[in-house]
Amino acid sequence: MADFQNYMVVFLVSLIFPIIFRAFRRRSHRLPPGPIPFPIIGHLHHLGPKLHKSLQKLSHRYGPLVQLFLGSNPCLVVASPELAKEFLQTHDVTFSNHPERVFGQIISYGYADLAFAPYGPRWRFMRKVCMTSVLSTHSLLQIEPIRREERNLFLQALLEKAKAGEAVHVKDEILKLTNNVASRMTMNQRCTEHESEAARVKNCMTEITQIAAKLNVADYLWFLKNLDVQGHRKRTAAAHHKFDMMMERVLKEHEEERRRKEAGEGGGELKDLVHTLLDIMEDENAEMRLTRDNVKAILLNVFGGATESPANAMVWAVAELINSPNLLEKARHEIESIIGKDRLVEESDIPNLPYIQAIVRETLRLHPGFTVISRRSTQDCIVAGYHIPANTELLVNVWAMARDPNYWENPLEFSPSRFLNEDGSIKKELDVKGRQFLLLPFGSGRRICPGASHTLQLVPSTIAAVIQCFDWKVGDGGNGSINMEEGHGSSRAHPLVCVPVARFNPFLTHAG
Repeated sequence: MADFQNYMVVFLVSLIFPIIFRAFRRRSHRLPPGPIPFPIIGHLHHLGPKLHKSLQKLSHRYGPLVQLFLGSNPCLVVASPELAKEFLQTHDVTFSNHPERVFGQIISYGYADLAFAPYGPRWRFMRKVCMTSVLSTHSLLQIEPIRREERNLFLQALLEKAKAGEAVHVKDEILKLTNNVASRMTMNQRCTEHESEAARVKNCMTEITQIAAKLNVADYLWFLKNLDVQGHRKRTAAAHHKFDMMMERVLKEHEEERRRKEAGEGGGELKDLVHTLLDIMEDENAEMRLTRDNVKAILLNVFGGATESPANAMVWAVAELINSPNLLEKARHEIESIIGKDRLVEESDIPNLPYIQAIVRETLRLHPGFTVISRRSTQDCIVAGYHIPANTELLVNVWAMARDPNYWENPLEFSPSRFLNEDGSIKKELDVKGRQFLLLPFGSGRRICPGASHTLQLVPSTIAAVIQCFDWKVGDGGNGSINMEEGHGSSRAHPLVCVPVARFNPFLTHAG
């Protein structure tokens, strides 16, 4: 009986806490505007399956800074570049952590990774390891032959489909490209059609991405935390177990390879990321030792950032260009005038192709890799005259800011020319690397996506090659338009399926 009474007291406190807390704080501090919270759930009923669109509706009604309660947890929604700069640059250290979630805790080996780990010395060390070993300018230049080879294999696969007149699930083909590049960078093997380790990792990463896009209400409502009513914890744990078993096999293969080399039974230098991370894990004189969980969690981050995000960007770019044939022809004219008609465009050509660069930026504006940036404050601060307490969740609506007519002319129109100067050169003041708060497809500040440079190496040259080599037939008559409905996060709601039509085969040209 006493336990029941205690439970009821806690239940009633949670029922009225958001209202009492908000009323008290309104008297003691100036608060941003926002809707009145419901008991227990706060404002969770305002959040639909497409979070960025739900938040945009609230911002239209209450302004660019909105106060919400997710359960009893305070939250701020930001929808203007000026305020985004305040939070992500001026107060970057205060908002350098991510909110704690069931998904992040499980999938990251207890916050042993880069994406979910709290900001601090260990996080800085792991980021330095990644940036110097695989994502530095020097490292990205070294793996350019891998990107080129995988891109050419991707183009050859499309040319075979074109020859047979077969329809292509475009994202599936692009994911083979991005996964092959990531697999070769990290563990020196390709994803193949059969069930190799790399192919299993690819399928597991797709599953993890789908789970991550779903809202788990148990993260916000204390009385649901141990119930797993949506099955979110169970699905996350299952995906994590799958990934962990695969990474253990990869690590053991690499450790055996290292043992053979030390015994004089193997040859060649060990260069992939797994070997680099194992070196640091085993180095007693390293600045900071990595644990085995750190190694596996970092590999998870690399696969997540180097596969799904660039693949989504490329699929959206192809879809936008199919729906805008005049822009497709303009891009082709630029390629042919600079490159000619006898060779395939290469990564080194991209700086001389401003319209291709503009297509990539416009794609990332309309379809950013992160639709919403999520952070959590570690201490009290004052922003825009409002008192923001510690442990306040921050949601910066990148998607909404990139479609705001107050900052962009005809914001829903796909118009790469908005990124060009009158002389046709690319606008340097409108980049996508987190310095211009109008446009934050990779985030900003200390927690900016470390894979941004990799994406910006792979995507432009691949898109340029696709433009150069193919036309596309859509629908039964071949002249249909593409449905541009969005799915969860940055993905498409409907798969892009169309028939490639070869217009240039660079491999035949070289053979001749």
